[in-house]
Order: sequence, then structure tokens, then C-alpha cells
Amino acid sequence: MPPFVGPEVAWFALSPLLVLSGGGLLLLVVGALTGRWPRGLYAAVTATVAGTAAVLAAIQWSRIADDGPSTLVAGALSYDAFAQFLTITILISVILVVLLTDEDLHESDADGPEVYGLYLMAATGGIIMAAANDLIVLFLGLEALSLALYVLAASARQRSDSQESGLKYFVLGGFSSAFFLYGIALIYGGTGSTNIGRIVASLQSSVTTGGDNALVLAGIALLLVGLGFKVAAVPFHVWTPDVYQGAPTPVTAFMASVGKAAAFAAIVRVLVVALPFYREDWRPAIWLLAVLSLVVGSALAVVQTNVKRMLAYSSISHAGFLLVAIEAAGHRAGEADPGSGVVALVIYLLAYSVLVIGTFAVVTVVGRNASGDVTLDAFKGLSTRRPALALALTVFLFAQAGVPFTSGFVAKFGVIQAAVEERSYAIAIIAMVAAVIAAFLYLRIMVSVWLSGESSDVDGEPDQTLRIPIGAGLAIAAAAAFTLVVGVMPGWLISTAEAVTTYAR
Repeated sequence: MPPFVGPEVAWFALSPLLVLSGGGLLLLVVGALTGRWPRGLYAAVTATVAGTAAVLAAIQWSRIADDGPSTLVAGALSYDAFAQFLTITILISVILVVLLTDEDLHESDADGPEVYGLYLMAATGGIIMAAANDLIVLFLGLEALSLALYVLAASARQRSDSQESGLKYFVLGGFSSAFFLYGIALIYGGTGSTNIGRIVASLQSSVTTGGDNALVLAGIALLLVGLGFKVAAVPFHVWTPDVYQGAPTPVTAFMASVGKAAAFAAIVRVLVVALPFYREDWRPAIWLLAVLSLVVGSALAVVQTNVKRMLAYSSISHAGFLLVAIEAAGHRAGEADPGSGVVALVIYLLAYSVLVIGTFAVVTVVGRNASGDVTLDAFKGLSTRRPALALALTVFLFAQAGVPFTSGFVAKFGVIQAAVEERSYAIAIIAMVAAVIAAFLYLRIMVSVWLSGESSDVDGEPDQTLRIPIGAGLAIAAAAAFTLVVGVMPGWLISTAEAVTTYAR
């Protein structure tokens, strides 16, 4: 027998992944073998690791711009601008969430390396999902992300609602992973490969029989179920309100940003890149999921009183907007001119990730000072107690509503424009109506912040104390600045994102 020859590994091209996974393992091992580190050191190390990986991803972006996209590790991973853009998006989210987590863990006397290590492992899984050029590799990234999120959701061991959220997420996530894996098996049965490049070549060069065609269509349906759960699209959204409410607020911010970015990156890889020849089959399903998510998410959000549940249903509505971008991209999937759907998607993911972390950062600060209460009553009089914090929250809420001169407006306008360019007028109109409905939700929060009387402490006296930790303050300030800068000067981000539609496979 000939000797085994392993695949060639471009180590520097994999450096962001190696730094993240190595940093996470080192943090866990050293943290387990040493005593408790000085306050803030776990967070500082984690942010440094994520920042280093982000710098390396930016260097990879520059190399791809010069040399063009390619694949890595015998075609297992794509080395293209799309993967690097999502990598940078995920790492920015990790840094912002880490700034929130330090004070939260210290207050609960749970400071340690475990949560930070899980952040890095989850980010590694998310980046693998964004760069996967093989469905099995994508599944491995999905499981790395999901398993870390299950544990993170239940990481507040002293709170029963956190344990409940972790259990619910684990049980339902297990079902969705099973659907996804079975879908991969059927795609393999219909095309003879799980490698995205070979799947495209197989569908392009052969005439499928009825049985093979049925296998691929069934596989697409099961993949949509699995990925629909991960992005919290209706009707696969039922886990979202309970998990968002029960999980520690920094973890909720992590799920809403990193989890959503990774899952939508996977949808692009599976549908737009791997299965463009079936776009007329999967695009109507995406259309339906988008409409249901827009309508249900916006309508149910406005009747909530818990702000975390409000933002959970709001995230479902945002998933609907992102699915509108996928539907627009589906019109030209596989063509030389890919349209603006994927460009609008990645801009939306970056803008939404930053502003939703900023929103949850304010919720974290308010909830910590209100003994965990994050209902609308806890936000009453915030403008008189902390005007700067109230102003930052208003910026984030305006951005989520899509008000001009914020990143949210740029993101929503790009998505709706992409739909209109493909003449998907109906879904564009539904998206605009849903945005108007959702604006009422954000208005309710702003009324509590600016127009309601001050909240009271246990003695019935106005509560004037509201401490903002340094880390949370930095995260809020950075997120607010980014939201406004992109809203006022979006050209640099749009021009940067236009490079993401050249895929390696």
C-alpha cells in the first residue's frame, strides 16, 4: 500500500483559528492549574487573544485581495473575503461581550476562566462555520458553537432560570442538529460528496435522476430546519424568548451576535454557494420563513414587558430581515453577477452584532443595579439618573428601528434595496411594514427611559444609584460610536463588503 500523505496545511492562513483555539485551551489549562487570577485578568487575556486573531484576519484579507481566494486543508476550508469578514465580525463581538462579562462574573462571585474559554471555543466554531467548504466541517463548527452556547446559557449556576434556559436550548438544539446531520447525509446520497466544490461540480456536470433529485430536495429541507433553529426563524423560534431571558445577559448578547452571524454565514455557504442550481426550490421556503419571522417577531415583541424578552422577539424580526437578504441573493445564486443580497447580509450582520451588544450592555448595567429586574419599570427615570447611558440606549434603539444616520438604517435600507433590485416587491413591503410595527417596541422602552418617573428602591424612595463598570462603559461607548459613524459615513463599510461575493470552493 502507498504511504499515507496528509494534506498540505497553510499554517499562517489558519492563524486566526489557531490563535483562538490555542488561546482558549491555554486559558482553561493555566486557569485550572493556578489560583484565581487578579480581577480583570481573565477578561484582558481573552480580549487580547480575540484582538490578535482579528488583526491576523485583517492581514489574511489583504493577502486574499492580492492573491485571490483559495481553499485550505485539502479543500476543507474556504480562504476568501467572505470568511474573513465574518471572522472579524465575530471577533469584534467577542471583544465587546468580554468587556461586559468581567463585572458580571465578579458580582456573582463566579470569576474564572471557564466562561472566557467557552467564548473563545464558541467563536472558533462560528469561524469554522463561516469558512467551511465541506458540510461535515460545517457540522463540526456548528457543534463546537452550539455545545459552548448550551453551557454558557446555564453558566449562572445559582439561578434556576439559567439552568432551565440551558436545558431547553440543549434539548431543542439536539433535535435541530439531528435534522441538519440527516440533511447532510441526504445531500451526500444525491451528489456523492459533502465537499461544497464537488457538490457544485456534480450538479453542474450530471443529469440527476428522479431519486437523486428527491434526495437533494429532502436534504435541503432538513438543512433548512436545522439552520432555521440556529437563526431563530419562525416557526423554529420557540426556544429564543426563554433562553434569552434566562441566560446571563452578557451570554444573551453573545448568542444574539456571534450565534446569529455564524448561522447566517452557514446558510450562505449551504444555499448560495453549494446549492445554487436548486435556488428555485429553496428560495420560496426562505421567502416564507422571512415573512413569518418579520410578522411574528415584530407583533409579539410589542406585547412583552420584560426587556430581554422584547429583544428576543426583536432578534426574530431581525432574522427576518437577514432572510430577506438571503432571498434576494437566491435570485442570482451561481451567476457571474451575484447581486447585492450577500453584501447587504454581511453589512447587516456587522451592524446588528455591534448594536445588539450595546443594547444588552445597557440592560446588563440596569439589571445589575435593579437586583436582576429588567422589566420596563427598571428603566424608568434612567434619563435623570444616567443621561449618557439613556442617550446611548436611545441610539441603539433608533438603530434597531432603522432611523436614518444610524448603522441600523444603512443595514435595513441595504436589505430592502437588494430585494427591490430583484423585484421581490412583496417581501420588501412586508419588511418595511414590520419595521414600522417594531418601532413601537423601541418607543415603549424610550418612553420608560425618558418620560416615566424614576424607579424606586425597596423603601419606596427614588433610586439614584446606578454604577457603570469601566468595561461595560467602554463597550457601550464603542458600540454607540460605531453605530453613529457607520450611519453617517457608511461608504467605507459598503465598499469593503463588496468584496465578499467571490467565494472559494
